[in-house]
Amino acid sequence: MAGVTTPPSRSAGIGPGPVLALAYPMSLGVFDDYEGAQQAVDYLSDHEFPVENCMIVGTDLKQIERVTGRLTTGRVALGGLLSGIWLGLFVGLIFSLFAQPADAIVMILGVVFFGALFGLVWALLGYALTRGRRDFVSVSQVVATRYEVLTEHKLAEQARDLLAARTDRQQD
Repeated sequence: MAGVTTPPSRSAGIGPGPVLALAYPMSLGVFDDYEGAQQAVDYLSDHEFPVENCMIVGTDLKQIERVTGRLTTGRVALGGLLSGIWLGLFVGLIFSLFAQPADAIVMILGVVFFGALFGLVWALLGYALTRGRRDFVSVSQVVATRYEVLTEHKLAEQARDLLAARTDRQQD
């Protein structure tokens, strides 16, 4: 069929899905923090604007990593040991469901022991393979530096009028 084109298919997980997309979005404003954008949408909602046609989009993303402490062999060993104990306890409890009641406690303790041993060895092996390239523990977070409120183009004028009335009231 000459001249017939189909829209490109969207790969799974790439780009916003239909629930997170607007057909023709228009900006209502850019805010320095999420609370400002949220308050604008809340104001629109309070004035019966169809907020299901709005989006808050975080832009200018940056990653923040907070170092929480040193990573030592002892800390790695303790973490691996505790993780192994929990895994062993979980597996042991499941196995005990199929064991004789008299053998259940022994089975649970045995599996917990092997889980602890496995967790300890696995954690120390993983730590040794890093060769000291990352001897610290941290948590990271991706945050936006600006937040833009968008709405469908058909409703943009109505939303802007409502938000302008809000701004006028705040100045009075």
